[in-house]
Amino acid sequence: MTATLPRTIRAVNTERLLLLEEEAAALGFSQRLPVEWVREHAAPSATHHLFPVFVHELRHRPEVSPQWRCELLLTVVTGEEVLSLLDVLPESFRDLPESLDPAAKTDVHRRMRRARTQSAYQGAE
Repeated sequence: MTATLPRTIRAVNTERLLLLEEEAAALGFSQRLPVEWVREHAAPSATHHLFPVFVHELRHRPEVSPQWRCELLLTVVTGEEVLSLLDVLPESFRDLPESLDPAAKTDVHRRMRRARTQSAYQGAE
């Protein structure tokens, strides 16, 4: 049974983002950043944003399926926002508090569309 994909954006602090990245690494998810890279580059006091874009089903790994592939708007230590992807378990996403009003979600979505990708950011380092 496929979980319904929510059409919302959730805000997370760096500590929570690191926990989500660690969970993705421990479960062997394909779309995630290396935890040490996030620890080094994410602004410690920043707010980051997750937007589920599609359900990722893994028939060969039913114990971790489905996953929600999320766009991640990550604020790095320079203050720049970069776009990446993060696979998240539906339960983990649902546990994130709904804290943004509709106008803030629209603003975050626009910023996601303008953000440089994490790989372009990393290449410029």
